[in-house]
Amino acid sequence: MIRFSRLWQLMTAGLLLMLSAGHTFSQPKPQMVRMAKIVVDPAQLEAYKAALKEEIEASVRLEPGVLTLYAMTEKDNPTHITILEIYANTDAYKAHIQTPHFLKYKTGTKDMVKALELVETVPLVPDMKIK
Repeated sequence: MIRFSRLWQLMTAGLLLMLSAGHTFSQPKPQMVRMAKIVVDPAQLEAYKAALKEEIEASVRLEPGVLTLYAMTEKDNPTHITILEIYANTDAYKAHIQTPHFLKYKTGTKDMVKALELVETVPLVPDMKIK
């Protein structure tokens, strides 16, 4: 007679074997991290900053896949803005750029932006959390 604990082990091993034979288990998608480097028309800087603030606040509040959008200006050149963008994964980013608040920002600021460079990055410590 097979003991219950041995039967449980056999059933568990068999189930795992069946599952692994017929299915692949996907790894979680890595975060998408990049910097957006923007040069803004000096005459429109305040309007741009207001639009950016509105967009960032809505994105972080409404989209769970937007982990952070951290905007900063260069100390000696305030029309040069860099945004650290961290998304849960590329799907979160793709969803983000389709949202009404992002589209409003993008269309509303297109004539304010003189230059845009998107710099894809690789985090050196990918599991680091922002406090």
